[in-house]
Amino acid sequence: MTTENSGSARRFRLVWLLAAQTASMVLLGLWVTHVAVGHGPLALEGRLTEAFVTHRSPVGNGLTAGLSLLASTEGIVGVTLVCVAALLALPSAPRWAEAVFLGASVAVQSAVFLVVTSFVERPRPDVLQLDGAPPTSSFPSGHVGASVALYGGLATLVLRRTRGPWRYLTAGVLLLVPPAVGLSRVYRGMHHPSDVLGGLLNGAATLLVLGSVFLAGHGADRGRTRKGSSGGGAGAMTARPGRPRGTGGLRGGGRVVVVRHPHGCPDELADEVRDRLHRHGFTAQRWTSTTVDRPVGSLAEECAAGGVDLVVVCGGDGTVRVCADVVAGTGIPLALVPCGTGNLLARNLDLPSDPATALDEALAGGDFAIDVGRVEGDGLPPTRFTVMAGAGFDAAMVRDASPVLKARLGWAAYALSAARHLRDPRMRLSLRLDGGRRIRRRARMVVIGNVGSLQAGLELLPRARPDSGRLEVVLFDPRGAAGWLAAAAHLAGRVVRRPAAAPAPGGPDGPDGPVSVAAGSLEYFSASRIELRFARAQDREVDGDTMSRGARLTVDTEPGALRMRLPRAPGATAAATAAAAAAATGATALSGVPEGTVRTTPTAHL
Repeated sequence: MTTENSGSARRFRLVWLLAAQTASMVLLGLWVTHVAVGHGPLALEGRLTEAFVTHRSPVGNGLTAGLSLLASTEGIVGVTLVCVAALLALPSAPRWAEAVFLGASVAVQSAVFLVVTSFVERPRPDVLQLDGAPPTSSFPSGHVGASVALYGGLATLVLRRTRGPWRYLTAGVLLLVPPAVGLSRVYRGMHHPSDVLGGLLNGAATLLVLGSVFLAGHGADRGRTRKGSSGGGAGAMTARPGRPRGTGGLRGGGRVVVVRHPHGCPDELADEVRDRLHRHGFTAQRWTSTTVDRPVGSLAEECAAGGVDLVVVCGGDGTVRVCADVVAGTGIPLALVPCGTGNLLARNLDLPSDPATALDEALAGGDFAIDVGRVEGDGLPPTRFTVMAGAGFDAAMVRDASPVLKARLGWAAYALSAARHLRDPRMRLSLRLDGGRRIRRRARMVVIGNVGSLQAGLELLPRARPDSGRLEVVLFDPRGAAGWLAAAAHLAGRVVRRPAAAPAPGGPDGPDGPVSVAAGSLEYFSASRIELRFARAQDREVDGDTMSRGARLTVDTEPGALRMRLPRAPGATAAATAAAAAAATGATALSGVPEGTVRTTPTAHL
């Protein structure tokens, strides 16, 4: 993957990606109209369209008329203009990149649609049509493609720009509009189902192309009011809630070592990081880039030489892990510039998702000690981790995730890889917690976490906290369709829960000892030392990096070993949320927890 920052490079990438998209859509249309027509699923399209016609009703006619109007040229153009104007008129700062992304997505989708229809000629369904038929080909559906570009683009911006569980509901509603439009077009006799599928593909491809060009390197929080930053870093620090191990941060000055992953941190972001450090008084900067042979660059040598006052890591969880392995126990604070695929540690520490803003807020904060895990096993030398280690399903998913898709789709590439391993066999394993008796189980995966939240706010380990002095363990073992549904429902239900303040002992929300939930699909444990043995060698991963296969893992916690420069103490936002909720309701205890005990949930997001 190469770094592309110049305007000419972006234009070149945009041109060849759009050319590839257009050619692919033309070939797909020709295949539908000349090769696949009348064969396989396409042979049933006529029956499906006739079934919709047979079951038309006044209510259905009115509902589909509204959806067609919503996705009409006038409706799409009107909503797009309003949204683009709103993005440019926001008082905090105009969102030029997002405005261009949204407007260009709608326009480019329409342009590709017109080119495709000039090569592909497909008549509309031979049924009574409720709308006037435009002179263009039925393939692909222009209404559906335009609705994907507009409402899918809005969903993308909602997920990037907003926070909290409501953003997923809002994005979900927006993403339901295109398929609803597609059904309405088939119902009204305007398109074949394959035309609708072509429109969905055209709109989605446009979003991917335009997003990779206009949104790459533009964080979700750019344009927010910068919190707590001061021009030279000499201003007084606002008092923040903290834990006993927290200490005040250096207020500017000192020598900083910046470890940069060249793919995750492009030149544009690197320049902004330099600028933010200068503003906070860090003028003595030593930059070092990671390589395959030297994953921390020259960080170890710089720390060994002494005089380092701060380490800044520009990369993802893998880069953070290897840098934390060097820095842990030295007392040198580490600040994050989250620009990787997952950024799970940054999310769990409640840092903004925009890399430069995350650094800005951290430099205005203080130093807080967090735990690290230490893992070793057969063929796996001792190494520290800050997020999670695991074996089985999750490690196979990490191993097989396409680097190209990770660069284009981010964490969604892992979901595609996971689908390939849903039918992998279960593992036979035993675990020993804090030197106790061996517990024998079967499972599809085992995850040991220092923090608990994954992508999209999903809480896999709801009790995990990075400063608890303990590690949390989950065995994931859904059996059959019912088990997978129970596990999915349980985890999806945890996405919308608001975080509380402090960990409760024992299971995910319960008393001390192992706890099984979701019909036995998930079983939770907690310990400071975990010893795992597998009946046969398994895939293993540490903080998103694939490790060698093996039959053993031993994991210990090192309480408070890593000093982090953060805007606030870990869990401070969660504690404030819980306190505000309790004050508003007059409640003295959370649901199902005795008075004086507060349940835990990590403050942010894998």
